[in-house]
Amino acid sequence: MTLSVSEKIRRDLFDLADPSYKAFHARLIPTVDPERIIGVRTPALRKLAKRWSGDDAIGGFLAELPHRYYEENNVHGEIIGRYRDFAALIDALDAFLPHVDNWATCDMLRPALFKKRPEGLLPVVYRWLEAEHPYTVRFGVSVLMTYYLDDGFDAAFLEKAATLRREEYYIKMMVAWYFVTALAKRYEDAVPFLEKGTLDPWTHNKAIQKARESYRVSDERKAYLKTLKRK
Repeated sequence: MTLSVSEKIRRDLFDLADPSYKAFHARLIPTVDPERIIGVRTPALRKLAKRWSGDDAIGGFLAELPHRYYEENNVHGEIIGRYRDFAALIDALDAFLPHVDNWATCDMLRPALFKKRPEGLLPVVYRWLEAEHPYTVRFGVSVLMTYYLDDGFDAAFLEKAATLRREEYYIKMMVAWYFVTALAKRYEDAVPFLEKGTLDPWTHNKAIQKARESYRVSDERKAYLKTLKRK
């Protein structure tokens, strides 16, 4: 009996399973049923995804959404993250993001093409920020954090993140991390949002907490940030 490409990938993932790693990792992603976690370490998973990405039949695997296993989703994300055609990449992300159900899969998505900040990416990011699905929104914030705090920066991006009003923990936490990173890289641009209280109180205080724990923020700035904590 000939196995489908999806069955072959699942077989390969189970061959790489590490039970101790599964038990450890399951505690980090509480939104995923442990029965859906195989327990594959990230370097091995990325190597597997790279090997399968060039297979002529990989489209069959990518079309089978939702996947059952957490690691299948991560393989999926790694494969589409290697796309070199912008339109195909966005189409693939739009198909995949609604099926992302945890912060780790979301945060592993680092499309190589985004490093070049291709024309047309920002409107798509803004569209993701307005999505109903929480991990699509989280991904949009992560793109701004990862690719738009150095070259291509605009203070309007800070405004966009600061005015997000969503109650989901994993969105609020990503916005907090975005501002921690902005305080490290763009302090003079980012701190006014804390001074004016633009963020919701929980995210505001979490950003200050994490910034004060960061080695990338000076002690002097940490002391000032402490005075901005909201009650």
